Amino acid sequence: MRVRKQLITIAVLVLLSGLLLVMLFPLLMLGINAIKSEQEFYAGGPFGLPTAFHWEPIQTVATKLKFLQRLWNSATISIPTAIIAVTLSLLNGYALGIGRIRGRTFFLLFFMIAIMLPQESLVYPLYYMFRVVKLYNTKLAVILSLTAAFLSFGTYLLATVMGEFPKDFVEAAELDGAGKLYVLFKIILPLIMPTLSVLFVFFFIWSWNDFFLSMIFLISEKVQTLPLAVLQMRGQYTTNINLQSAAGLILSLPCIVFFLIFQRTLTQGVTASGLKG
Repeated sequence: MRVRKQLITIAVLVLLSGLLLVMLFPLLMLGINAIKSEQEFYAGGPFGLPTAFHWEPIQTVATKLKFLQRLWNSATISIPTAIIAVTLSLLNGYALGIGRIRGRTFFLLFFMIAIMLPQESLVYPLYYMFRVVKLYNTKLAVILSLTAAFLSFGTYLLATVMGEFPKDFVEAAELDGAGKLYVLFKIILPLIMPTLSVLFVFFFIWSWNDFFLSMIFLISEKVQTLPLAVLQMRGQYTTNINLQSAAGLILSLPCIVFFLIFQRTLTQGVTASGLKG
């Protein structure tokens, strides 16, 4: 039995290592091609190793992309979107999961349908609405659109998690005279904080990588985000792969750093969510 368990453990580690290499391969290719010269790329192809470390593609991209300005635009969209979406999801999840409001099943079904609704079907109504209310070509338009898109997923997840929450704690607090907001922020919130952390990380990464809605609603260069700026690395008739790779690497690095900072929180949140489910 011990030998069998060891073989299973080795097989699982080999499988996970293979999956890790598959996941890291695109990032590795970006890094390799971002530090090549254009001549080395055409001589050795995308899989050839560089003979020397070339900073020129990264420097060129950082200058052409106006990196600091685009970084600020992406951050001022992603962070507020994640905060607002998590906050509203918490309130909705509390009402549906703990409050057990009338029509709970209908609302959960509504949010489930909203999750499956493609963004493309909402573009024209949103475009028309933002033009009417003078929000077109503003970061607020993207924040509102992404918040609405993420809210369905966050509400459904938190309503499911809170639906399994022991009612004894809530009933005991209410008997002691605690209000609904006190129960939410003093009793419920500390217990589901790991789940909220997972939602915040996911919402931040999804909004950071958003391309479609930002491309529709942001047309001025001063409000465009990093994903949109990558398009500037494409020529009219040709594409410089080195500059494209450098742009992709620059776009990925802030997201990777953010993930590494919150890695422990993310792991704890996923574990806690699994245990509660």
